[in-house]
Amino acid sequence: MSLHQLIKNCKKRDLKSQSEIYHLFAGKLFALCLKYSKTQQEAEDNLQEAFITIFNKIDQYKFKGSFEGWMKRIVINTALQTYRQKNVLNLVEDNYPEEVEVEVDEAEISLEYLLKIVQELPERYRMVFNLYVLDGYSHKEISDLLGIAEGTSKSNLSRARLILKDKIESNQLNQTIGLL
Repeated sequence: MSLHQLIKNCKKRDLKSQSEIYHLFAGKLFALCLKYSKTQQEAEDNLQEAFITIFNKIDQYKFKGSFEGWMKRIVINTALQTYRQKNVLNLVEDNYPEEVEVEVDEAEISLEYLLKIVQELPERYRMVFNLYVLDGYSHKEISDLLGIAEGTSKSNLSRARLILKDKIESNQLNQTIGLL
């Protein structure tokens, strides 16, 4: 059955089609949930909530644009709602340091390590980092999504990059010392 037909059937509340959509996209959307969640359990909860919203609002999808993109937006908004409810995004500072560039020697840094240190960022920094760097949102869009000033978004991004830079440099130094 085509994706178009599955979506049409989901609009009719067909459980089999909903299950098919879930199985087609759960893996990709779970990976997205992990980026915005502190723990795997929280990511699972966010995924479940997102799919409930997807199936409740599927009538709003008008077959314009990517269905996967439409679902990703719901997943991100679901994760952001979780954080707004926890009140972890209530920073109001507008001063921010200059942009920090992080140079990574890909031969020495594993993807698993990079994902791990991004996951370890303080929540407000991780949210802004993921939205800006990984998902391509502008600081204006981030400020609207998170209810923070644009300057706060820029500050949080800069601080996230500084933390990541320090961890990467520390890891590279430890690896170098380990080789001696």
